[in-house]
Amino acid sequence: MTPTHDRPRLSRRQILALMAGLMTALLLAALDQTKVGVALPTIVGQLGDIEHYSWVVTAYLLAATASIPLYGKISDLIGRRPVFLFAVGTFLVGSALAGASQTMVHLIIARGVQGIGAGGLMTLVFVIISDAVSPRERGRYQGLFGAVFGLASIAGPLVGGFFAEYDWRWIFYINIPLGLLALVVCSRVIRMIPHQRREHVLDWRGAVLLVGGVTCLLLALSWGGGEYAWSSSVIVWLLVASGVLAAMFLWQERRTPEPILPLSLFRRATFARANLAIFVLGMSMFGTIIFIPLYLQIVQGASPTRSGLLMLPLMLAIIVTSTTTGRAMSRIGRYKWFPVIGTATLFAGLLLFTQLHRESQMPVVAVYMVVIGVGLGLCMQSLILAVQNAVDLRDLGAGTSAATFFRTLGGSFGVAALGAVLTARLTSALDARLPDAVAQLPPEQAGQYADVAETLTVDDPASVLALPEPLRLAVQESLVSALQQVFLVAAAVVLIALVATLSMPDHRLRGPDDPADAGAAAPVGSTTTR
Repeated sequence: MTPTHDRPRLSRRQILALMAGLMTALLLAALDQTKVGVALPTIVGQLGDIEHYSWVVTAYLLAATASIPLYGKISDLIGRRPVFLFAVGTFLVGSALAGASQTMVHLIIARGVQGIGAGGLMTLVFVIISDAVSPRERGRYQGLFGAVFGLASIAGPLVGGFFAEYDWRWIFYINIPLGLLALVVCSRVIRMIPHQRREHVLDWRGAVLLVGGVTCLLLALSWGGGEYAWSSSVIVWLLVASGVLAAMFLWQERRTPEPILPLSLFRRATFARANLAIFVLGMSMFGTIIFIPLYLQIVQGASPTRSGLLMLPLMLAIIVTSTTTGRAMSRIGRYKWFPVIGTATLFAGLLLFTQLHRESQMPVVAVYMVVIGVGLGLCMQSLILAVQNAVDLRDLGAGTSAATFFRTLGGSFGVAALGAVLTARLTSALDARLPDAVAQLPPEQAGQYADVAETLTVDDPASVLALPEPLRLAVQESLVSALQQVFLVAAAVVLIALVATLSMPDHRLRGPDDPADAGAAAPVGSTTTR
């Protein structure tokens, strides 16, 4: 067996400095997922080329998701520090290029470069803190990372909106001083974490197959139902290509000595079931949070900025629950029942959201959001900790990147699948309600809105709120009906995560005195080590 190093004993001051740098790096990557969308209309207004509008977001998502699995394995082989420096440097170069872009094509390329760096940031921050702190101690720190995602969800749209009014280029330039600060702080502390370099041959064939398969899949999910019909030849061939490349990737990983994603890890019950739950929760989390602002803006009449503020109960619940869950896991020394209770709570919250109506009061909606936030906060970091506790130290990077990858991929599936549910339900509801609504208009308006069903879009809440009252009420009722269906489907999907977490073994979190490469501790009442 290849020898592995023990975890270092860093002082509390060093760990706090490392945490500050890592949280800053993670915040940068998470913010860039949320702050750019708000400013896109302003950016397109200055740069033109509106046909490439969606690619500013898609390029970042593609590059980040496809690169996530590579960072973990490469850092396992050559060390965390050089890979982390590369990721931060690439993100900062992409940010500088994005801020200086003169055309939409340049901006899209720069966003792709940013995404490559962000994929490393979203993975390596979890890996590096795992190198420095044992699973038993890690919960109290790692819960803060869940708070970072919650903060990014709140701050992203607000930051994007502010700089869009001032100078949209600073949306990207602001990353540079913060990124340099994270780079300096983390680089000094990471140097103290030993890494035993291993003889290696990087699995470039597997990397190419993985990136190709993920890219085809994400393009199909991004374009399906929008730019192309789901039954179109483009989407079908992208899905076929993704399946073929995935099969070739699995074949390659079974035969290479240093696979990008060691398939043997999936033989461990905790690793396999936790990643399944992470994928499903990614679907429900990204797939539902993205639709709540639609309700707030179109049904409650909130502005984009105010809708972000109205999401505070959800995000604060995630932040508070994630941090308290981390401390509780460190104190108790076990993690299984946190995601079990979390998925059950999330299920209840999604069911509550199926009770939303056009007349629902905001305090009631806020309570529903708190329930969902508590559920997500209980799950987010506890499941990543479960994955990390289930693998040997030599596979920590690959295991952590797998969890991050499945969460991001689940989010892409959730947005596409639940978006398709929303579109189908909304279309049928509008077809049923709009003719009666048009008939209620005065004759001089009825002719003007005779074809409203063909031109109406809920992507522009302001135009919906400007409709005559009968039409506006019909659209609001139709949207509420469609969202109820979306939340019901999301709740049904969460049951898969609930079953997966219930079936996980009850492992003990390894402490600082346990062997660093011992793998997961035995479940209660068991003599196995996995």
